Amino acid sequence: MGDKAAAVGSVRVGAVREPRYRRPFDLALLVTAHIVLLPFWVLVWLLVPVAIWLEDRGPVFFRQKRYGLNGRVFHLLKFRSMVRDADKIGAGWTAAGDPRVTRVGRLLRRTALDEVPQVINILKGDMGLVGPRALPVAMHDEALKVEPRFAERLGIRPGGASLALLYGPRHCSPRRRLRYDLLYIEKASLWLDVRILLMATWLALTGRWGTGFRSPQGSLEE
Repeated sequence: MGDKAAAVGSVRVGAVREPRYRRPFDLALLVTAHIVLLPFWVLVWLLVPVAIWLEDRGPVFFRQKRYGLNGRVFHLLKFRSMVRDADKIGAGWTAAGDPRVTRVGRLLRRTALDEVPQVINILKGDMGLVGPRALPVAMHDEALKVEPRFAERLGIRPGGASLALLYGPRHCSPRRRLRYDLLYIEKASLWLDVRILLMATWLALTGRWGTGFRSPQGSLEE
């Protein structure tokens, strides 16, 4: 990523040294999970694209510019869960009953299956399994207007699972999200990553991904 500072909005983010365990842990767990659960992943990579295409004959993947480590912009990949040209129908966060979300998309979002293509981002080093969520560039810049310190969350590689995911709804307020993300950056450890991944997996298996299921006074904040 280099040692240069990146300007994000009106805030400059200096390069930081990530904990050494993160990258090797992410790659080792990713490879192991795909070997052990190979039949499951084959089904996901085959059936999900077919289901998305059959619903409206639209593209399978969704690509969007997101801020990564130290403000570096990358293209995040997801399975498409909204109608084609959704940005022309409405912009901003999705809400309950959002008409832009397809029928297949609702299932994908509840189970986090729409996140599966981010495996490619992780392999490329754009993000990790755990870390602050990578937000769209426009939404991140809007959050900076509400919380000037918001760019500080870019001091570590973003991830698929996060404390904000466990403790809050899919779309936290900027201040609340920053609180959780800075807490993670301060306490990042291999054991913490394992705990977050286990709880995030439970949310996905129970169809509650992005809803949050823990009290703000939970043990991870103690």
